[in-house]
Amino acid sequence: MRQYSKHNTYGFRFKGDYQERVAGLHAIGFERRDNPSYRWNGLDRGENDRLVFQYTLNGKGAIRIGETTHEITQGNAFFVQIPSDHCYYLPENSAQWEFIFFTIYGKEAVNLFRQITEKHGHLFQLPSQAGPIRHIFRTLEKVETTGINHGYEASAYAYSFLMECLEYLEYGQQQPKQVPPAITKAIDYMEKHYQEDITLDDIVEVSGVSKYHFTRLFTKAVNDTPIQYLTKIRIQHALSLLAIKEKSIEEIAREVGYTSSNYFSKVFKQMVGSTPSYYRQDTSVMPVDRLFID
Repeated sequence: MRQYSKHNTYGFRFKGDYQERVAGLHAIGFERRDNPSYRWNGLDRGENDRLVFQYTLNGKGAIRIGETTHEITQGNAFFVQIPSDHCYYLPENSAQWEFIFFTIYGKEAVNLFRQITEKHGHLFQLPSQAGPIRHIFRTLEKVETTGINHGYEASAYAYSFLMECLEYLEYGQQQPKQVPPAITKAIDYMEKHYQEDITLDDIVEVSGVSKYHFTRLFTKAVNDTPIQYLTKIRIQHALSLLAIKEKSIEEIAREVGYTSSNYFSKVFKQMVGSTPSYYRQDTSVMPVDRLFID
């Protein structure tokens, strides 16, 4: 799932020296920057021994590594260590830069980072369906729904990310998973029309193939049925809308494509584990830019 209607950043400060020994999660976020003052110099930051992976979704950024400057556009990622001689920023010729990032630390994390960058460099071109990118979005979904509540859980997400990177770089690129055009059309249609009362037949019609063939093709390509994928899009947008206290549950249901608020609440509870009303009132739900501590 890669549809987010708000930009969030989350930090983590958990107890447990195993995070320093193995891997720990320092921060994760989805951001859009449009101010040319946005600039991070790797030799002039407060953090130390941190590893930053950043993936561009839209717009354009730039990164200088040593004496070489690289343009960063959609599908480009970089992986750098703090401190080191690098600087990433919004260049003057870019109106905006939208990206996700994943910041980790730990001795074993650094060893794996070196293994990755010594063999593959600091810059990567990855499709949005690549394992590392899907992992970041899964982690964001986890943080924004039930949260990450202790160091063991955060450490698992950090270490798993590195494994996703290694798996993709060592094996995934050899056998790239191509999403068929029919599926791409269907996904694009769902992401643009999720607010409407669309059906499986509507989605199939856009794809241009038979329903039987489409369903098999879709599930194989994205590991979800078409309706499951559509539901995830709708619920993710609903999570954002629930932060707007002035909106009723009925209004939110309509805005994400449900004609019945009761059915919306039922689906929401199946996906998130609580009703929309409880989720909105629950103080354990993580607000934007919250720092997680124990």
